[in-house]
Amino acid sequence: MNGARGETTLTVGGQARRVCLTLGALAEIESALGCRTMGELELRMRALSAADLIIVIGALLRGGGEAETAAKISAADVSPGFAARAVAEAFRLGLAG
Repeated sequence: MNGARGETTLTVGGQARRVCLTLGALAEIESALGCRTMGELELRMRALSAADLIIVIGALLRGGGEAETAAKISAADVSPGFAARAVAEAFRLGLAG
């Protein structure tokens, strides 16, 4: 994984998958969560539901080039805690640049 590019991993079904906060993933997340600004998104990310977490993970997987995995994420074996940590890490890395 390339941390400088904002990439991190999430284990999905026993396989390490790349997640990345790209500009496209960020726009997808903002739109899906109904946010118009980064400030709104920041507040919204503090109170994600399980359904929201699936949306965010899907966008980050697509950002990491894992579109096939993203398409099946709602039925995949993913630890909610690991998913939340991967989201936090992807945002930390992606917004650090």
